[in-house]
Amino acid sequence: MKPADELVQLSDPGEVGRAEHNRGDRVIVRISNFFAWLFPFLMLAICAQVVLRGAGMNQAWLDDFQWWVYGAAVLTGIGYAVTTGSHVRVDIFFDNYPREKQTRIEIFGLAWLFLPFILLSWDITVHYAISSYIADEGSDSPNGLHNLWMLKVFMNVSFLFIAAACWAAYVRFLKRLTRPVLWKQLLYALPSTMFALNLVAFYAIWWALRLTTPAEVSDRDLGRHWIFGHGELGSEEIKYTILITVALTVLVIGAARLMDRGSKAEG
Repeated sequence: MKPADELVQLSDPGEVGRAEHNRGDRVIVRISNFFAWLFPFLMLAICAQVVLRGAGMNQAWLDDFQWWVYGAAVLTGIGYAVTTGSHVRVDIFFDNYPREKQTRIEIFGLAWLFLPFILLSWDITVHYAISSYIADEGSDSPNGLHNLWMLKVFMNVSFLFIAAACWAAYVRFLKRLTRPVLWKQLLYALPSTMFALNLVAFYAIWWALRLTTPAEVSDRDLGRHWIFGHGELGSEEIKYTILITVALTVLVIGAARLMDRGSKAEG
């Protein structure tokens, strides 16, 4: 890396490789740069609390404010790190690999490992956020910041932000190897594609049942509906929702492939 590039990498990682960035990458960088201004407020809050605590005037709301600001800034920073490649790497071999091999590793790490984990994190925390909002959860301290549900909802939304950063970076790397049309994006990120479609199928079925089932039927009982059970596939048992996901994945990728062929024929 040239000295000028090294300086840019230290001062503004969002500018590194800008010529290769797609629209999604630039949106992630802009949003992250906005949230980066939270850190000066965080420093002010920490210094103020130290002074006030030393003077015997501890403010519980400042403690809560620090966690709120730090949580929002760090969660947004994860998406920024994915886009800019500024996360910590402990790989003594990666830098010496050819560019194509590095690209394949990046694609595998993003689309096959990290993005499914982010989707799982979103799925787990969406219920966490909703229950916090319904309970109107607040601070444990009477003098603290209330409406704690706002932070928990933001945490859940931030996983969508990180997922968008992963997908944009994945498409950018895929472009180095092939024409990144939609069906290739979906196929080469197969675990992420299947997991996302599984969530879509599960929640679509659940809400369809919830809206058509009498209100006296509890959510717990609704979860015992046969569609969420297991079927037999040869000598193995497999969930019906997984079978639906497999079929849906084939249909979606197939439809995207036909659309690509159609656009080629028109061109």
